[in-house]
Amino acid sequence: MFEEKRYKIGKKVSIIGLIVNILLSIIKIIVGITFSSMALIADGLHTVSDIASTIVILISIRFSQTPADRNHPYGHGKAEAIGTALLGLILLTTGFLLIKNTYSSIFDENIIQPGFIALWIAFFSIIIKEALYQYTVKMGRKINSKGLIADAHHHRSDAFSSIAALIGVTGSRLGFSYLDPLAGLIVAIFIAKIGFDILKDAVNELMDCIPDLSQVKEFKQIANAVNRVNNVGDIKLRSYGPSIFVEISIAVDNNLTVGEGHNVAKDVEKRLKDSDESIQDVLVHVDPW
Repeated sequence: MFEEKRYKIGKKVSIIGLIVNILLSIIKIIVGITFSSMALIADGLHTVSDIASTIVILISIRFSQTPADRNHPYGHGKAEAIGTALLGLILLTTGFLLIKNTYSSIFDENIIQPGFIALWIAFFSIIIKEALYQYTVKMGRKINSKGLIADAHHHRSDAFSSIAALIGVTGSRLGFSYLDPLAGLIVAIFIAKIGFDILKDAVNELMDCIPDLSQVKEFKQIANAVNRVNNVGDIKLRSYGPSIFVEISIAVDNNLTVGEGHNVAKDVEKRLKDSDESIQDVLVHVDPW
């Protein structure tokens, strides 16, 4: 039920983002070309990468909710991490291509001053993309979707790139013609940096890096509070999309029977699952104390 609700929310957010980005990218690129703004063209291409990223995230969220099967006993949650990694690669590639093009334009002696409408398009883009960021990150945290949260940060990076475009267009119209392509270069570097960070986080998840160190401490306290648990040893966490798999070692009195030790382990499992709905499974190792 949680996975179905999660997908519906993720789908709704992604479709809204998709529609907004398609409209914005068309407007930015057309206005950028028509009114000679390299910064606005770069900003528009950034928004095009938003479209690609939203499609990737939408597909990965859909696939990640597929139930576990014989060949995938832990489910398909890592599909979201793969989608997030692809998003990072898209941004990184887009950033490097824009860096190459905008850098060469800075030294062009025949830079044309951008039209006034380019300034207003950049301004309205900032407002729209920041609103889209706030909405997407809120929903992403609600359904614990790393992919959706990454997409939200992509929206914010687009807002920042629009700020750079606004500054570049304004400066160019005031007589500093190099500021427009320079703003485009700044946007390109920013895009590449965001792409690298997103890719790094996705790779960490694919390599089973601990999702949140604070959770280890929290889960240890919960397990220690369970009756007849004398000590808590190692705790290992693995993230599969929105789901967390926990492996924990506990020590119990060596006078307990196997059945009693098993009951303690079941209590630990229940307490942990009750504490966080993201926990999909808990494997408890019972050692004598």
